[in-house]
Amino acid sequence: MARRRSNGEGTTYPRKDGRWEGAAYVLTTSGERKRVRVYGKTQAEARQRLAELIAQNDQGIPTADKALKLGDYLDYWLTEVVKPNRRPATYAQCETIVRLYLKPGLGDQLINKLSAPLLQRYANQLLADGHSVSKVHVVKKILSTALTRAEREEVVTRNPARLIELPTLEPGEVEPWSITEASQFLTVARSHRLYGAFLLLMLYGLRRGEVLGLRWQDIDTEKNELHLRQQLQRVGQQLLTGPLKTRASKRDLPLLGPVLRALHDYRERHAVRKTELIFTSTQGTPIDPDNFRRTFQTLCKQHGLRVIKMHALRHTAATILKDLGVPARDTQLILGHSRITTTQELYQHTDTNARRSALERLEGALLGPDSKTKTAPSVRSGLPVVVGDDSGSRQLSRQMLKMGDTITSIISGGAYRIRTDDLFHAICCQETVQERVTEMDRKLKVGRRRWLLGVVAVNLAVKERFESDKNTPYI
Repeated sequence: MARRRSNGEGTTYPRKDGRWEGAAYVLTTSGERKRVRVYGKTQAEARQRLAELIAQNDQGIPTADKALKLGDYLDYWLTEVVKPNRRPATYAQCETIVRLYLKPGLGDQLINKLSAPLLQRYANQLLADGHSVSKVHVVKKILSTALTRAEREEVVTRNPARLIELPTLEPGEVEPWSITEASQFLTVARSHRLYGAFLLLMLYGLRRGEVLGLRWQDIDTEKNELHLRQQLQRVGQQLLTGPLKTRASKRDLPLLGPVLRALHDYRERHAVRKTELIFTSTQGTPIDPDNFRRTFQTLCKQHGLRVIKMHALRHTAATILKDLGVPARDTQLILGHSRITTTQELYQHTDTNARRSALERLEGALLGPDSKTKTAPSVRSGLPVVVGDDSGSRQLSRQMLKMGDTITSIISGGAYRIRTDDLFHAICCQETVQERVTEMDRKLKVGRRRWLLGVVAVNLAVKERFESDKNTPYI
C-alpha cells in the first residue's frame, strides 16, 4: 500500500517529455502561498530540487513566484533604486554599463539561474574582446550591486557576482609636479582669465568640479572662509550642479590673501553679472569641465611645462603639503577625503631624492655625522670599538674583553645589573689606560658588594620568616 503524503510534502510525477516535475505550495515574494514547480531529468533529481525548495520555505525564505530575467530586473533596479537615490553621474554610469554590456550579454538569463561559472565565462569573454581590466571591474561592481539588491528583496538567494575572479587592477602611476614646476605654472598663468581657478586647484587641491561649482555666496569675506557645498558635472548632454562626492567633501577652508585678491580681480575684469557661479564662460554659461581641462593643458604646452592631468594637481598639493611637514590629518581635511589612508596611499607621493634624504637623516641619527668618512672595524658583538694601534689601546682592548666576560657571568647569575655599554663608555672617557682599568675594577667591586649584601639580606629575611612560621601554632 502506497504511503500517504504529509501536508506540505509536495509531489513528483513524470511529464510527457520524459522529464520529472515536482510541485509544492510555498510562500512567494508576492506574499501569497502558491504552487511552485521544479524540474529534473530523473525522479531523484526532481525530488532533490523539491526538497531544497521546501527547506528554503521552512527557513522563511520566499520563492520568486515567476521566472524573472536579469535584463528585466536591471531595468527595475535602475528606475526604482538607482535613479531616486544616487547622484545623476552615478545613475548615468550604471545605465551605460547596463545598456552596453550587461543586457546584451546576460539580459536573457533567468536571474535565479545565474551561477559563478556563467558569470566568470562572461567576464573572461569581455577581457578577451579587448576591454580593459578597469572597465571589466566596473561591470562586475555594478552587476554585484544589482544582485545584492535582488538578494535583499529575496528575488535570489545569493549573489554569484561576488565570486568572479579578475586580474588585479593596477592604478596608473601619477607623477605630480614639483614645487618648482607648480610655481612656474602659477607664474605663467597669472595673466590668464582663469588664474583664480588655477590658484584654487593648486593651493587647496580642489576637485575640478568643486572649482567650477563655486558660487559667490560661498566666499565669506567676514570670516575669511571658503565654503565648499556643490560641484559642477557633465551628465550626458547637460551640465548639472549637484552635491559633493562625500560628506567629508563638504568643508570650510581658510580664505588665503592671494586667492581673495585673484577673485576680486576676476570679478572686476571678467565676471559676468547676474550669475551665481564664479567661473563662467564669456557668455555667462557654466564652463564645461572638459574645456577647462583642455585650457589647462594648452597653457602648459604653450610655456614648455610638463603636461599632467588636471586631477594630478590635487596630488601635487597633497605631496607639497607632506614635504612641508604638514600632518596627514590636516591634509586629509583640506582635500576632503573620508579616510586618511586615501590621502597617504593615493595622493601623497615621494621621489628618489626624498627617500635618499630621509635615509641619510636616519644614517646620521644612528651612526653619527662622521659615518660617511669612517669605516667601522669588525669587532666582537656587544663590545666597544677601540680605534688606534698603540700598545696601550691593545692592552685596554684585552682588559675590556676579559672584564666583559666577568660582567656577563655576574649578570647571568642574577647579580647587580649594570649596563656593559655604560661601563665601557665611562672607562673610555678617562685620560689614561691605567685610569680606565682602575675605574673599571672599582665599579666591578661596587657591583659585587651590592650583590653580596642583597644575597645576605634575602637569606636573613627567609630565615626569620621560617622561624616565625615554625613557632606559630597550627589552628
